[in-house]
Amino acid sequence: AYDTDLAERVREHISAERGLDEKPMFGGLAFLLNGNMAVCVSGKGGLMVRVPPEHTDELLAEDHVEPMIMAGRPARGWVRVSADGVTGEAALRGWVRRGVDYAISLPSK
Repeated sequence: AYDTDLAERVREHISAERGLDEKPMFGGLAFLLNGNMAVCVSGKGGLMVRVPPEHTDELLAEDHVEPMIMAGRPARGWVRVSADGVTGEAALRGWVRRGVDYAISLPSK
């Protein structure tokens, strides 16, 4: 099960966005904008954040960030941020904003 308190905190930062939808995915709760996932409260703790693929490597150098592994391989365009990396509201807001900004740059699904 995912952290429902973290999901509520994410919701507070994303609720004003147009085209918002929430869906259970990956054992967590995903927040999508116009059909594109922006951020997901992970069932493994912390967040999965969608980012521009060309920024993946630089973001992996940040504290509390690790690669998002899908099918046994790191997924470019995704990072996993541990729960320790989103304890403060400024940090959480920054990660949610990164996911939102990238998701809204994509064509609607």
